[in-house]
Amino acid sequence: MISTSARLLRLVSLLSARPSWTNRELGERMEVTDRTIRRDIAKLRELGYGIESGPGPWGGYRLVGGAKVPPLSLDDEEALAVAVALREAALSGVLGGDQAALSALLKLRNLLPQRVAARLGELDDAFVHTSRTDAGQVSPGVLLELASACRKGERLRLSYRDMRGRDSVRDVDPHRLVRTRHRWYLVALDVARGNWRTFRADRVTDSHPTGTRTELDDPPDAAALVAHMLLRDYPLYTTIRVPLGLDDARGLVPPHRGSHQPDGPAVTLVTIGGTDPDQLAGYLLSLASPLRILSPDSVREALHRRVRELLDPDDV
Repeated sequence: MISTSARLLRLVSLLSARPSWTNRELGERMEVTDRTIRRDIAKLRELGYGIESGPGPWGGYRLVGGAKVPPLSLDDEEALAVAVALREAALSGVLGGDQAALSALLKLRNLLPQRVAARLGELDDAFVHTSRTDAGQVSPGVLLELASACRKGERLRLSYRDMRGRDSVRDVDPHRLVRTRHRWYLVALDVARGNWRTFRADRVTDSHPTGTRTELDDPPDAAALVAHMLLRDYPLYTTIRVPLGLDDARGLVPPHRGSHQPDGPAVTLVTIGGTDPDQLAGYLLSLASPLRILSPDSVREALHRRVRELLDPDDV
């Protein structure tokens, strides 16, 4: 005989599957008596599920919105499906707010029964992801381990491979996970060096919690630190002045693309990295926003040249 909680879960699933069920139909599906169905319906109502019943033996039960939000109950297959969907959302960024998807996945995975968690692990081993050309593939298990350490404030021992292929093992105090440019970055305090570092999650080959709790004093703005690190990769930079407040300027030029500095209540200075003057001029044109180039002259001249080309009637 199945447990009461499992039976209630099955009953909710059936009620959600179609508009109406008679008591007899539910009893046949559940392989229980009509009296048990009535008792389970009463229990679900106590839990906050809105269930209406029609008069007479053929009136049936109907699931409607209740006055209270009922607890979320998922059977094994549903829990597995939600976990897989959240993991894919976190890895692909398809929802935009993939940090929320990762956080929800972490909470759900901690609540999964062992048998369901084991099946999810089997899927992790079987799935193969094709990465974007500009992004490395992140192990879902490593990503969850990093997220868990950030939430718990627990020191990690990372096995890390840098951009030159050199392997190292280091202890870090994790702060935040940041996703930008289709990559995940861990912002953490390097214990041995005593400074804040950014680590690409796809270069973390292994991660183990040390059991040491951490207290971070004055941690940095994780997103700003990653943005600053990314800007160092460019051979050329331009600084522009836009008539926008800081938040609006960050909406125009995202933090992973430029650094922002307020220059008054409605003016922001933005420094943007690029490969050459013409590429930067093209990017500035794509912003479709009023702006003033403060430096360098080469980018200003490239922008003027592009504008003249656009206005040249011979090119129309």
